[in-house]
Amino acid sequence: MFKQPCVYILASDKNGTLYVGVTSDLIKRVWEHKNDLAPGFTRRYRVHGLVWYELYDSMESAISREKAIKEWKRQWKLDLIEHGNPEWKDLYPDLS
Repeated sequence: MFKQPCVYILASDKNGTLYVGVTSDLIKRVWEHKNDLAPGFTRRYRVHGLVWYELYDSMESAISREKAIKEWKRQWKLDLIEHGNPEWKDLYPDLS
């Protein structure tokens, strides 16, 4: 996968703690989370599984979408994940 703006959701486990983020390099950023190189929330709560992501043409639209999703109710985020990834599989190994 080449660098492209995207919004992503990490989870600690199925229906566990969620983290919504935005990046221009998904592979690198998730690798940083998985290896606890990203200080803060994901390291503290061990939120490392990539369960959902969406690609965008511009960073501005990705940031706008991230902000919107962060305002959503938890159930809406769970529904978003379940719709595209009902088994909550870690999608990171499939990125290339």
